[in-house]
Amino acid sequence: MVDHYEDTLRYLWGLHRLGSRPGLDTIRALLEGLGNPERTFRSIHVTGSKGKGSTSAFLASVLRETGTRTGLYTSPHLLSYRERVEVDGRPIPKSSVVAGVAEVRKVAARLLQEGTLEREPTFFEVTTALAFWHFRASKVETAVVEVGLGGRLDATNTIQAPVCVVTTLELEHTEIIGPTLRDIATEKAGIFHRGAWAVTGVEGGEGFETLRHEAFQRGVPLWKLGQDFTMVRTTFDARTQTIDVTTPVRSHPGLTISMLGAFQARNAGVAVAALDLWGRVTGTPVPEEALARGLKSTRWPGRLERVADAPPLYVDVAHTPESVAEVATALEELEPGFSPQGSAVLFSCLKDKRLAPMLDTLSAVAGTIVLVPLASERAMSLKEMELEARPRFRRLVAVGSAAEGLRLARVATEEEGLTLVTGSIYLVGEVIAQVRGTEVEQPRITDPLGVPSRANASATAGSR
Repeated sequence: MVDHYEDTLRYLWGLHRLGSRPGLDTIRALLEGLGNPERTFRSIHVTGSKGKGSTSAFLASVLRETGTRTGLYTSPHLLSYRERVEVDGRPIPKSSVVAGVAEVRKVAARLLQEGTLEREPTFFEVTTALAFWHFRASKVETAVVEVGLGGRLDATNTIQAPVCVVTTLELEHTEIIGPTLRDIATEKAGIFHRGAWAVTGVEGGEGFETLRHEAFQRGVPLWKLGQDFTMVRTTFDARTQTIDVTTPVRSHPGLTISMLGAFQARNAGVAVAALDLWGRVTGTPVPEEALARGLKSTRWPGRLERVADAPPLYVDVAHTPESVAEVATALEELEPGFSPQGSAVLFSCLKDKRLAPMLDTLSAVAGTIVLVPLASERAMSLKEMELEARPRFRRLVAVGSAAEGLRLARVATEEEGLTLVTGSIYLVGEVIAQVRGTEVEQPRITDPLGVPSRANASATAGSR
């Protein structure tokens, strides 16, 4: 079975050549050919510029605590492709990956021969079909489904979720989704459909106004953080934090979460509101005890995670200026009095990221930056990163691997300092594997993002 699993991964890896493709016709045809597994479970649909993975993890953890058989679909992954599809907290078995992908391929081949499909399905379309197939086979009752990119034409937008979530809005993937917050909000609001209700952590500005307009056009009631529901962080330390959440349904004082940083408190608050809305819409309220247990037990590796001590080593998958700034603020809370000049950052990113503002923030966190390449066709070159980083840091080192980079970053970190690994989920995955003494699954599958012309951007968003 191991050989078959590795063969399946190689097939999935080969689909990268297809990149992004516009439209939902292919995924809809695939799902119909599979007997529409997406109709066999209820779902909560989650999109946003950042925080959607953590918010999805909070939601799934709480739903499991209610005794509901719960699926979770997220992307990308840290160490193993199997992390993308979970049932009751357990990754999809290798045997199910093999069987499910084989079934999807068989259906695709038949539809191509019949002329129903005009092209081979992409990596993300196959993975989405696999997830829904596995949820049906596992008798999932409720699935938390994270959007891959955008929302309107994302392959996951074949579900009809009664509750939709938009966590945050930032300028990201602008070459695909569009150059403005209005463009991005419009695409993400594409998961709203008549009969649904929605929750957002976006508190104002052009992005929220666009979400509100799109929700109104579809008749979707929209709960807004800071207006319809509130979240107050009351305590925090190096291990936990406590929040009070009040929604139109009820008040939740003294909820504890084990994930760190003010941004995770906000994600938890959005998840609580979505769960209260879920109870109202479906008629199955979440018991307070299940809510408290589920939030506290939520783990989502690679998100402001302290993976070593003496000196502290933190990893975070932040890859936008806004998320890097939130990590920097959180470190000041968690490590008061740490020495920035005695600290080091291990960094790499993809070539579509806003590098300069990320480095501006990180230069206040650390005096040393260690740059490494990523094993992705979408990686930014070491040369380009060096040109931006050199004038911002006292010391700069560029090396050829994450393993060597981590070693040098730890050497450069003084007793009063800390080490931060950030910039890409792929880099964080390699470092976590090294710290744990495990390996990143090969081939190292990354999510391909074709770069369409701006003329086709609105049609292409999310179909990866």
